[in-house]
Amino acid sequence: MSSRLTDHINSQYFEAANRLTSKQARRRIVAYVESYDDIYFWRTVLSRYENEQRYFEVMLPSHRKLERGKKSVLMNFVEGHVGEDMIACVDADYDYLMQGRTPQSKKILESPYVFHTYAYAIENMQCYAPSLHEVCVAVTLNDHRIFDFEDYFQQYSQAIFPLFVWSVWAYRTGNHNRFSLTDFSRVTDPGGFSVGHPQTSIDHLRRKVTSRVHLLQNQFPGNKAQYLQTKEDIKALGITPDTTYLYIQGHSLFDNVVVPILTKVCNRLRQERQDEIMRTSCHHTQRKNEMSCYEHSLQDIRQMLKKNTGSQVSQPFLRLLADLSAYLDASSATTDDSDSPNPDIMQS
Repeated sequence: MSSRLTDHINSQYFEAANRLTSKQARRRIVAYVESYDDIYFWRTVLSRYENEQRYFEVMLPSHRKLERGKKSVLMNFVEGHVGEDMIACVDADYDYLMQGRTPQSKKILESPYVFHTYAYAIENMQCYAPSLHEVCVAVTLNDHRIFDFEDYFQQYSQAIFPLFVWSVWAYRTGNHNRFSLTDFSRVTDPGGFSVGHPQTSIDHLRRKVTSRVHLLQNQFPGNKAQYLQTKEDIKALGITPDTTYLYIQGHSLFDNVVVPILTKVCNRLRQERQDEIMRTSCHHTQRKNEMSCYEHSLQDIRQMLKKNTGSQVSQPFLRLLADLSAYLDASSATTDDSDSPNPDIMQS
């Protein structure tokens, strides 16, 4: 049975394609990502490195069938398929925290052609607390700061950190069947959030976390030394109790924590703007027209959150940029050397 050329596309294919183009043509670097939702994020990351010499094309990895996810991306990076003209861009998930304890984690951390978010996932970056007020403004067109997102997510992170250490320990030691990410997400859902009284949800969260920590301590007696070592390992990776929310399961943070909070904050801001229109309009027609104009200008919370690029000043994002810069600097040096005349040939 004959195979199709697209079944064997690898970095050498793109390198050969680049060599066939004019010396003046820009070098094409293909960046494989996990899903459609990832394309926009990685485009915003990689576009800053495009110049007269190179450009990136962000795409999904599948050629024969509809495959998505990290495993599909990493399948292209087996022996003989890696190279400077093809890179993988993936969520860190827990692979960063595993620090090479699994084959997938080892591949992600050691391959010079695989880049990861450091934060658990792109969703965590989209939920970067200092940028959430701007998301509310984009949704409601109301710039009144009625909620302190940074303080809330600092307290949220501090509350869940002890349980987060247990979660990382469970996955590092193969005990995740006794304390899974699903279990962790269920406990760390604050629930019952109120814009006017956010501390109530934090207090409730602390009680839930304390209860589960006590349960785990009873399930794994004599584990104090390993727990403390895991805690120090986590901190050494740049994760602090104040920023834990960036390293927990991304879709759970997005769907169960941030979107419900943003919905309630945005509802208050929207109502505030509508009340202002009702109060300041001179007559019914003006009120009706102004309200219609305002309502047509409102945006969807989820869509605005997915397009949020405010995390570009965060530590995980800056670490990602440092990795890309180092790779591209080394790659440029290699390209320049390969284009230089061979001194032996020149002398012969």
